[in-house]
This record gives sequence, C-alpha cells and structure tokens, in this order.
Amino acid sequence: MRIFVGTKNPVKINAVQSCFSGEEETVISIQVPSGVSEQPFTDDETIKGAIHRAEAALENGKGDIGIGLEGGVQQTEYGLFLCNWGALVEPNLPPLVAGGARIRLPNEIATRLLNGEELGPVMDDFSHKQNVRKNEGAIGIFTNGLVDRSEMFTHVVKLLAGQYEYRKQIK
Repeated sequence: MRIFVGTKNPVKINAVQSCFSGEEETVISIQVPSGVSEQPFTDDETIKGAIHRAEAALENGKGDIGIGLEGGVQQTEYGLFLCNWGALVEPNLPPLVAGGARIRLPNEIATRLLNGEELGPVMDDFSHKQNVRKNEGAIGIFTNGLVDRSEMFTHVVKLLAGQYEYRKQIK
C-alpha cells in the first residue's frame, strides 16, 4: 500500500511513518499546497488545509491513501489556542478527519499572530532557535518538552489510522 503524505516537514512525515510502518506499507512525502492561508486561524480553516493536503497528495502521488496534517490556531473566549488537524483520504470515500492536543498560547505570541504574523517564524524569534516547526514545535516549547510536535501529530495520525482500520472492517 502506497501512502502519500502532503508535506516535506520531517515531524509530520515521522508521525505518519510511526503509524504506518508495516512491510506492506510505503510512506512517501510529497509537497502540496494546503489551499488555506499560511497561518490558519480557525478549526474549519485548519481542517480544510488538512483535507486539501490529503487530497492533493493522493491525486499527485497516485497512491492508495493520502494524508494531510495541518497546524493552526483557534480563538476562544479563553484566549488563542494552538490546534492541529489531520485528514486521511481514499479514492471515492469521504475523508476521515481527526484533531489533537490544544494549549493556550501566551499573550505575547497570540498578539503577534493576531497582528498578521505566522506561528513558525514567531516561535523561532521567541525561542531564539531555528526551524522550531520542524522540531519540537510551539507545543514543545510551551510544555517544557513534555509533549513535542511529533508526538502531537502522531496522536492525530493514530486517530486517523484507527478510523481507517474500522472503516475497512465494516466495508
């Protein structure tokens, strides 16, 4: 089975590989657009980005499954929260969708995002590191390393894989 993941981000690729690592499964990364803004600002926009990536990966890769993973933020009355969503698509079936962990972003980060900046560069500046999005992610910084971006996306992929396995059983 050929599984195409719509990204070149190593954190997201590793998340998919950790859940689909059987002898009959090959995970291939392919860079595709999300079809949404660089910084998704709602759950709906973040879900759309994940679905677009999954569909584009499946279509461009001509595989059996397409997976898209997207990070974003969601404004609530309690503050701006980090969110992450994933989608798994198969030909001629509706997409499977799953979401993951959420944490409230500090006000100094939220303010910068609300003023038009993107989380990745903001986190690089804030943490005095490079490529935080390809390593621990904002969640890794703000949980003091107890949860990192790979673990966060692995959880989402596990939710997708479980739904996929369930759907196969009931077909």
